[in-house]
This record gives sequence, C-alpha cells and structure tokens, in this order.
Amino acid sequence: MDSAEQACQDLDFRLAEDQDVLQDLVFSLAEDQDFLQVLEVSADCWDGLDYMAVTYHRWLKEPGRLVFIAKKDQRVVALESVLLVDGGQTIVLQGLRVATDLRSRGIAGALKRHVTDYVHRHYPQVSACRLSRGDQPSPTQLAKYRLVAKEAILSLCCEATDLGRFLAELQSKLPGEDQGDGKGEGGSCGPVVLSQQQADALILSDHVVSNLLPGKTIINDWEPLKPVEANLEVLHRRGLTWIADRQFEPTALSLRTTPYAVPYRHDALHFNINIFGRSLKSVCAVFLAQLRALLPSLRGYLVFYTYVDAAIWPGLRHFCQNTSNVSFFKDYWEELILETDL
Repeated sequence: MDSAEQACQDLDFRLAEDQDVLQDLVFSLAEDQDFLQVLEVSADCWDGLDYMAVTYHRWLKEPGRLVFIAKKDQRVVALESVLLVDGGQTIVLQGLRVATDLRSRGIAGALKRHVTDYVHRHYPQVSACRLSRGDQPSPTQLAKYRLVAKEAILSLCCEATDLGRFLAELQSKLPGEDQGDGKGEGGSCGPVVLSQQQADALILSDHVVSNLLPGKTIINDWEPLKPVEANLEVLHRRGLTWIADRQFEPTALSLRTTPYAVPYRHDALHFNINIFGRSLKSVCAVFLAQLRALLPSLRGYLVFYTYVDAAIWPGLRHFCQNTSNVSFFKDYWEELILETDL
C-alpha cells in the first residue's frame, strides 16, 4: 500500500470516527452542576487568562443570555453562549470552547448549528449574529461574515507593586499634561472619570458614534454592541469604569472592566481597557488615567489588555516602553468583530 492510499484510508477512518462522535453528542442548556466539567474543558483557554470560573454562574442568571453545552457519554465536551442584544434583534456568540482531545472533530460546528436552530425556534425576531475573533480567519471563513470593526490589542504584565513606578514613568512622557480632577467638569482639565449618566449620554452621542467608535460599535472587552439605548442595561451590568479625555466632545473615550482572578498564576488578575479614538496623545492620557484609578486597590500579578485603533497601536506601544519591570505579554494581535444574517 503506497502512502497516498494509506492517507486516504486514514482520512476515511477519521471521517467515520468524527461522524460517530457527532452522533453521540447530546445538547442542552448548561446548569450549575456542570460547572466543574466546564472548567475542565476550559483548562487551556486564553493563555491562562480564561474568565469562565468567574463568569459561569453569573452567565446562567444573566437576563437575555443562554449557555449551551454539548455532552458525550455524560461528559461536557463543549460550550457556547449567546446574549440577546440590540433590543432582541441580534445574538452575540461568546465563550466557545471544546475539550482538548476532541478538537477539530466538528463538535464546535455541530454545537453552533444547535444554537442557531434553538434561536430560530424560540426567538424568531433575531435577524443577525455577531461575534469576536482573536485569530485571523481564512478568506473562506471571512466570506461568511461582514467585518464590522477591528481593534489592535496591546498586552502588558507586571507585579502590582511595580505599577506605581510604571505610571510615574508614563506621566513623565506627557509633559504639561494635567492629571485631571476626576470630577467630569470637562474643558481642559485632563481626563475625567464619568458618571454612569455621563457615560450613557456620551456613548450614544452623534459625536462619539461617528468619530470615535470603531465601525460605530461599542466594544467592551470581546462584547460588541450597537450604540442604542436598549444595550445600555447590558453595559450597566458589567461594572465598567468610564474615562474620557474631556467630558464634552472627547477625542478619546475609554471603558475598563473590573479586575478578576485568572488561573495564569495563583495571585493573577486580569482586566481589559477599550479606548475609542485616534488621537495618540489623548489615548495615552486616558490609558494612564485608567491605570491610575486602579492603583490603590491592586495586589498580586497583573495581566491587562488594551484595545485601540490599529493606527494608534505602534505609538501606544512606544509610550509603554519602560524601565519599571512592566513587560509586554504578547506581540501585536487583533480583535475582529464579525456579523452575519441569521
């Protein structure tokens, strides 16, 4: 038997094996008792920065969210979540993961088909599906979606005890920058921490939507939302900190998640900062203000991602070069926001 014939037979065997795997799958909505098995599926996700241990039980209770699992032989082997947004017109896919030993066997696709069929049956008003990708999809994959927006990701890590020195070093690179009083009085006083009411008004304003938001999309971490009033409640549930370079007609507007524990290290915390704007000076000032607002409360080891316009990324990276023991966690990578009709 030559190598080509052997390869064909191996492929035939694998296809038959995969079909057996898919036929044995049982789909259901996730429950509290599935938690430990879901964590096993998540063990190697996101370079040790996976959020599932923190979000799983909250997801099960969140309004408008459905969490689906696939089981084989009573074992959880995959998970996918959908969140109803845009007033119920759109679903956002989040959290997809498959057990390590069963990847590339068609399970993710089978689970997605089940999720889509479920949404069609129970939420017929949904007309679009949105998701985020952290890898580079192939042209064939991209052909199935519309590219809505893109952000470049700058990732940093350090001991919390080194953050203060890092911030002082960054501040020295912004000579003459007022640190702001944090009261949201706008004008020329520097970055301001926004109240929820101020943030709501800004994120829906024509100025921010047209000039700052990538693809006219609010992106919180990996969660893309249209700038419509119906989505404000979703943002309110996230416990975000909003900072702008000024209160009125800002050139940079940012949001930051609350730090949460991740398995990267026993004392590791992770958080994300999304900064909307194309002025490097304003982006750097807001980035600094977001970190400064966290400084008093942080302990342990920090890994944090900052999402910015791709054109800003090189300048922000240069700004963050330091002698304060803060390192770059990963090199340049991107978050793509994709959408398709459902």
